[in-house]
Amino acid sequence: MCETGGEVLVAEESGERLDVFIADNCEGLTRSFVQNLIKKGWVTVDGIEQKANYRLKAKQTVRFLIPEPEPSEALPEDIPLDVVYEDSDIIVINKPAGMVVHPAPGNPSGTLVNALLHHVKDLSGIGGELRPGIVHRIDKDTTGLLVVAKNDAALLSLSSQIQDRTAGREYVALADGIIKNDEGEIDAPIARHPKDRKKMAVVYGGREAVTYYRVLARFEADKNGASGSGNTLLLCRLKTGRTHQIRVHLAYIGHPVTGDTVYGAAKNRLGFSAQALHAIRLHLIHPKTGKEMTFCAPLPEGFAVALKRLNGGELPPLE
Repeated sequence: MCETGGEVLVAEESGERLDVFIADNCEGLTRSFVQNLIKKGWVTVDGIEQKANYRLKAKQTVRFLIPEPEPSEALPEDIPLDVVYEDSDIIVINKPAGMVVHPAPGNPSGTLVNALLHHVKDLSGIGGELRPGIVHRIDKDTTGLLVVAKNDAALLSLSSQIQDRTAGREYVALADGIIKNDEGEIDAPIARHPKDRKKMAVVYGGREAVTYYRVLARFEADKNGASGSGNTLLLCRLKTGRTHQIRVHLAYIGHPVTGDTVYGAAKNRLGFSAQALHAIRLHLIHPKTGKEMTFCAPLPEGFAVALKRLNGGELPPLE
């Protein structure tokens, strides 16, 4: 998603509508949201305000500003949560696919934060109005575990643990194709894609990004070719926490996450709706008791069904 503040895009071709061009090149911004920005004068083309239906010419520069969301946008909403663990200091959630973690331009409601504000009555003052208690995130279409702080002391402790890597997550990922090495390290810097602002990419001079992986199982293409050139089931661990890191790194080595239509194939050959990436385990030290804790979350149904089909009807080992 485009960061709040000034943003610059350059049209590569002529003929595209201004509102469509911005929405297509900035993840998380809907066309209606962009049209509202244009109407309020937050968008210029070569320094001149234009209408939403203005047809761009090649090499024209589009500049726009996304104003800071109002704190009042983060309101409690009665949205069901899959609570794995909860006490007076922390709450651990198993996030479903399709849920954004916190409000942002284009996603002001229906987020995990909105649900948490309804579930945890005294959360609103912890760590900021729009991201109360949030210490780490998961992509919208990635599923699995994340921990939320319920007071300032817990927030400080968990943030420090994530920074010094005493807390972290393990992900199960199904990748397209057969990865030959049983384990490996992907060390490649990540930054915003130089041409497609909706995506991240491995970019020289980007921020350090390191992903460790271990192969759990390999699945050759089935007789009907439904799995294409086969698939590899991985357990991934992050040294760093960049936006879309596992997805970008696996695509970089030629094995994108199965079902990831942004960095991989346009169609999920295995038939489930989300990308096959799940934060299966979460490790942390409890901020008050000092106890080491590990939480696990089962694979979402579509992911599990696909794995069973690839594995002859049985779920393969996930450790």
